[in-house]
Amino acid sequence: MNTICALCKTELTSMDTLLGANKLSDGNVLCNKCLNETSNINEELLYNLNKFSIDDINKMLKTENKEPVSPVAVVNQILPATVDSDSSQVSKEVYKRRQRKIKFELEKLNANLSMFTKGEIKELPYLISEEEQIIAITDAQFVNTLDAGILVATPKRMISVSKGMFGAAKINDYLNENIKSVSFVTDPRSPIIKLHLDERVVEFECYMDKEDAEKFYDTIKATYNNAKEQSPKQIDPSGKSVSVSSEEIFNQLEKLGKLRENGILTDAEFAEQKKKLLEQL
Repeated sequence: MNTICALCKTELTSMDTLLGANKLSDGNVLCNKCLNETSNINEELLYNLNKFSIDDINKMLKTENKEPVSPVAVVNQILPATVDSDSSQVSKEVYKRRQRKIKFELEKLNANLSMFTKGEIKELPYLISEEEQIIAITDAQFVNTLDAGILVATPKRMISVSKGMFGAAKINDYLNENIKSVSFVTDPRSPIIKLHLDERVVEFECYMDKEDAEKFYDTIKATYNNAKEQSPKQIDPSGKSVSVSSEEIFNQLEKLGKLRENGILTDAEFAEQKKKLLEQL
């Protein structure tokens, strides 16, 4: 793969390649800065970069052809009808702003995503606003399916995005207050992350990177397996403690004991969460 931007001739950074290179039809690549600048001239570059060569882009720069290309058709092709209507109306400027913010967050998280999730990553700016922070992300597809997918955790919800090779993206939104607990089934080839909801259990297979799946689970387990401390339950990125009554703490300890009995929590996880609760008394 080329490691030099075809326009500005600078070496690509980890931010430029984190979600896959910005590849042109002739094999050349652009850095994120050049892609942002050229897409201001022709916004189709933002969505269909692999249809253009470096010669095409150089011609655009010379003529400064600013003829707009509506992204609405593209959005309707890749987003399912179940997606919130506000998300489907994201403008080019908002999409690009969210995309830059998401790339920055994924770089801070050292996200280890496979090349098969590139399509799913492109959906995130439609789904996650500038105010909502990505706390954890990993490759994760629904069990017994062939669709690639990602599982994303934010302070208020978990989002799964899956996409077949030629199908539309499938978005599933799980609000924190509807997730009773999470569990992790260890497997040397493809561990499973389970979301225990009110009336069902949703299972995601993590066959691409076992260690990354474990890291994702380690990030979220304390919030979802520690009995509800917040209403609605939320991950607090600042790490600030939440004031709760003694009665509520004892109720949470009882729930923790049941989670351990059901095999959802290990003895070590139970001890860790029990300690945190007792410290609040």
